[in-house]
Amino acid sequence: MRLTRFAALSSSLLLGAVLALTGVGAAQAAETAALDYVALGDSYSSGVGSGSYDSASGDCKRSTKAYPVLWKNANAPSSFAFTACSGARTGDVTANQLGPLSAATDLVSITIGGNDAGFADVMTTCVLQSEATCINRVNQAKAYVDSTLPGNLDSVYNAIRSKAPAAHVVVLGYPRFYQLSGSCIAGLSENERSAINGASDYLNAAVAKRAANHGFTFASVVPAFTGHEICSSSSWLHSVNWLNIGESYHPTAAGQSGGYLPSFNGAL
Repeated sequence: MRLTRFAALSSSLLLGAVLALTGVGAAQAAETAALDYVALGDSYSSGVGSGSYDSASGDCKRSTKAYPVLWKNANAPSSFAFTACSGARTGDVTANQLGPLSAATDLVSITIGGNDAGFADVMTTCVLQSEATCINRVNQAKAYVDSTLPGNLDSVYNAIRSKAPAAHVVVLGYPRFYQLSGSCIAGLSENERSAINGASDYLNAAVAKRAANHGFTFASVVPAFTGHEICSSSSWLHSVNWLNIGESYHPTAAGQSGGYLPSFNGAL
């Protein structure tokens, strides 16, 4: 069985550390680490909220501070395709993002499912309407996660595996949005914040299960974001931003570099 370039990357990272200790140039090890990387997904992968958007990406808002670009800059893969797009649902991935995948693709990353489950509408409902209406909308989203989302995820994951049969696929989840227990000027009650966090956990569990069933690696970002939720003293997430509503509830640049990037690295 041939050693894939992804496996070679893991080996070369260890070799690079050894060579650094022995004084041998790490560039020699990096030459064996070449791989082809494709970054798919929604706004959490495109980098909405982190600024520094590539104007050529238009409404997809791909940022130079998004974790896929940060990983590319640090690891210099032999090829890099960045097709993640703000607002993407599962059907958008299969229709518009899979072009760069091939039998030569070694590594794929993706965040997807939040828009299918109606994340934006849940947050809008909770911010603008009553606590009871908010919690009812959260429960509707959870019912969708049970009934419909698994099939949608299967369609995406099957398509990725079909086009990139040898790739290591990392499916990243979503953060919990609020730090609970304590004062918080966020316009939401403790019950609402708790319900939203619970819905995020519910979504992550569903995504992780479908990823595992397809032999993909699920990377939770919840541990990395713990202590950096909205209402914390060092939030890596935007709260409601009425001047730029599209960035609300998305990671900041620090959330991409301190939350998503290490979570992705940990799954490799």
